Amino acid sequence: MPIFRFRYITVLLALGCAGILAVLAFNRPSAFTFLDYAHAQSFKITFLSIILEAIPFILLGVLFSGLLQVFVTDEMIRKFTPKNPIAGVLFGGLLGLAFPLCECGMIPVVRRLIRKGMPAYIGIVYLLAGPVVNPIVFTATFTAFRSAPEMAYARLILAFAVAVIIGLIMHLFMRKSPLRDEHTPQLAVHSSHHSSQGVHHGHHRHHTHKHDHSHSHENHHQKQRGSLGSRLSAMLGHASDEFFEMGKYLIFGALITAAIQTIMDRSVLASVADQPVLSYLAMMAFAFILSICSTSDAFIAASFGNVFTSGPLLAFLVFGPMIDFKNMLMLLSAFRLKIVLALALLCFLLIGLGSWIMEVSL
Repeated sequence: MPIFRFRYITVLLALGCAGILAVLAFNRPSAFTFLDYAHAQSFKITFLSIILEAIPFILLGVLFSGLLQVFVTDEMIRKFTPKNPIAGVLFGGLLGLAFPLCECGMIPVVRRLIRKGMPAYIGIVYLLAGPVVNPIVFTATFTAFRSAPEMAYARLILAFAVAVIIGLIMHLFMRKSPLRDEHTPQLAVHSSHHSSQGVHHGHHRHHTHKHDHSHSHENHHQKQRGSLGSRLSAMLGHASDEFFEMGKYLIFGALITAAIQTIMDRSVLASVADQPVLSYLAMMAFAFILSICSTSDAFIAASFGNVFTSGPLLAFLVFGPMIDFKNMLMLLSAFRLKIVLALALLCFLLIGLGSWIMEVSL
């Protein structure tokens, strides 16, 4: 699937930036209404808002990932990870309480945990539940829905339940590693690290760095205990590599998301608010396009409180942090396409059904 490897992402970004500059420079009436100055300004503000909102969380995530890589051994990960599948998915669902990360910072951390020995289905549960089942997001939701605090509890419960069910499904049916083959970046990191250590591997030129082989290298790195300074340097090296790897997908996702938000007429949402099924679909699609961080999306949802009922609002609050456009591009950089599509489909079905059941129950 070469198109999903985004080999031409730099060219696409350059063309997108050139188009933006052309619109801003000419500032003339256009046959395309979305290319006028007001829309260009709206696009610019939205694009920068998404980037500035996501960057701190990505930085936090890659630093935490680097910390795991250098200071936490595979044995420690395996020791503290439950062996029982039921206990494992519950553990993954509650991990966000101890390590509250936004969905942007979650991907490098989960990828690192899986590569260090955490069962993939537990990592996926943490990936899905973590952006919602954490104290920061709960507090933000509770504040946004101060007049209806049950929304904060319903969001937390639904996200936890959906993540656990998907984790169990993955445990039963997932037979291969969900991670993509990332031999090129890993090769570069390892080569740089080994050259700095004065160590030479004759097989570097030929091997393919599959998942298992990656484990052997990580074990090898763990045996190379150096001084605190050298380990901190290695941690920052891993963090910077992952930051640039995630960053390009973030920029591309923010570019497309801002363009869609600029063009989209939000009055369409209000027109389907009284439709039983369309209102759920519209709010989940809105969450996917909007790609807002889980720490602040509750305030957007609350602004629709007088238009939509609690079910579609709940679908918006749970679906967005698990699967949105920006996040999906970043997921594709770390996970196989089939896994990402399966996660998106399962989240869509389970969240739609779960939010409808909770609306009827509330």
